[in-house]
Amino acid sequence: MIETEEQAKAFVAERCSPGALSALERFASELLIESEKQNLIARSTVDTLWQRHMADSAQLLDHVPRETGPWLDLGTGAGFPGIITAIMRPDMPHVLVESRGRRIEWLERMVALAGLENCRVIGSRLEKVETFEAGAITARAFAPLKELLDLSARFSTDRTTWLLPKGRSAAQERDELESPQRAMFHVKQSVTSRDAAILVGAGRPPGGGRK
Repeated sequence: MIETEEQAKAFVAERCSPGALSALERFASELLIESEKQNLIARSTVDTLWQRHMADSAQLLDHVPRETGPWLDLGTGAGFPGIITAIMRPDMPHVLVESRGRRIEWLERMVALAGLENCRVIGSRLEKVETFEAGAITARAFAPLKELLDLSARFSTDRTTWLLPKGRSAAQERDELESPQRAMFHVKQSVTSRDAAILVGAGRPPGGGRK
């Protein structure tokens, strides 16, 4: 379990190139500056930025096959996990969906700053995004699980990996799904908090047709 900022940064560094780590450090610095202007992250997490946000995002890569792509991140917000994983995996195409104007501007600026040719931001509600086949789908505090699956099922295939960070309610949210969808997911303990978990799933949610 990661318990310090030093451990968190080392965890991230083990999973990316030195160049990517430098880009992540610059992103972290820019985020702290921007957070004085808009509420990108909770003030209570400023001193644990690498543990609560950077490593928390990076750990998702441990559950995704190397050849996976494209990566669809729903409600990217401040950049977690989409900007982090795009920096760490420049070989993997990323699509970040965000509907809030100031967050869209922030994400586009960070994509440009990091020179992320593998990453594009779609400033829109998910319902208006054109359907494509995603290799991985992530969402951090985007919507309740059932609603999230209903909204995003059309982007999934039999080979899609789902990575949904949750708090203490992870198992409860999974258990509240109907049986076919519930069987898609298992609960994985987060390495950044004993009070957090990741719902890891595979495939297309039963009943989730394309639109």
